[in-house]
Amino acid sequence: MASSQNAGAPVSSLHGQSALSECVTRTVRRYLADIGDTECAEGLHALVLREVETPMLREVLAFHDGNQSRAASALGINRATLRKKLAAHGLL
Repeated sequence: MASSQNAGAPVSSLHGQSALSECVTRTVRRYLADIGDTECAEGLHALVLREVETPMLREVLAFHDGNQSRAASALGINRATLRKKLAAHGLL
């Protein structure tokens, strides 16, 4: 489990971005380079949210050993909202 000393603190990189932000930046940049001028049918915003939310929910829940209350707290949402998201993503 993560130490409470660093809990909630983003890991900074050399460029002042969090490690997560840098990862998203690289991935979106690579995706755009791969598709070129082809438009994303569902829109890039919807695509990124769909692709990121499922693994994020799965990992946060696993990190908290399946405890939905703790996972919801870590995500900054209430437990009912977490349950709706888990059901929508087929994670229940």
